[in-house]
Amino acid sequence: MWWKITITVAILLVCLIWLALLYGAKRRQSVTRTLQVTMEAARTPVTPGAYDPRELEGLPAPVQRYFHTVLQEGQPLVAAVSVEHTGTLNMSDTGEHWKPFTSRQHVITRRPGFVWDARIRLAPAISVFVNDAYIAGKGILTAAVAGLVPVLNQPHSPELAEGELMRFFAEAAWYPTALLPSQGVIWEVVDDSSAKATLKDGNTMLSLLFRFTVNGLIESVYVEARGRSVAGTVIPTPWEGRWRNYEQCGGMRIPLEGEVAWLLPDGPHPYWRGRITTISYEFAE
Repeated sequence: MWWKITITVAILLVCLIWLALLYGAKRRQSVTRTLQVTMEAARTPVTPGAYDPRELEGLPAPVQRYFHTVLQEGQPLVAAVSVEHTGTLNMSDTGEHWKPFTSRQHVITRRPGFVWDARIRLAPAISVFVNDAYIAGKGILTAAVAGLVPVLNQPHSPELAEGELMRFFAEAAWYPTALLPSQGVIWEVVDDSSAKATLKDGNTMLSLLFRFTVNGLIESVYVEARGRSVAGTVIPTPWEGRWRNYEQCGGMRIPLEGEVAWLLPDGPHPYWRGRITTISYEFAE
């Protein structure tokens, strides 16, 4: 008789675990949908509707080469993007502890915003779900094991908003029309292969250094100080994103692979390596 009771208890435990995981997944989906609805409510029209090379007059030479390389005259401007990624995340602040992830991301270009919904697999049956977002001038960063047990809920702050807007700006290589002067970006010359770009959204204004290849593509994006959380303290730290494997998508040339790293005194500390598996665009009318 005892073995029947043991089997029954085991089945009940498995069912309870399955129901908890199902509830966590549904709860996560609901949170993500709410964030996306809030972001869409802040959307503003994208104008003009198409790219005109004449707006490049007076821009730094490497910036002009970039737009001539990745855009064709008359290219519709990107209004929204849906992206799916796969890759690995380094879970260690100083060492190497890489875990696989998959994610979906939705971006709107005006007003700048994105919602990143990621699943990081820690072990065969354990995953952490992450929402990273920039919505109407606010940064959002939360994480929960199985979608149920919160492990991170970073409070709103100017530093978080700045960091999330930096992410939007650096990832604009995926939606390059958002980098045009008509979209509010101010370009300043640095040298023959790099230029500084400045973007303002609400109360947040920031500048990134864009470096370009000899073929006219974005090679890397750099900022001297981005807020890095270490043991609960935010430390301004040099940061860099690097892009590669450009392909034609939606009439534009975009990078399908990249790596993001903190530049620490003892060398680069990569923490995100990913590639695009699918991407689709909504264009301005």
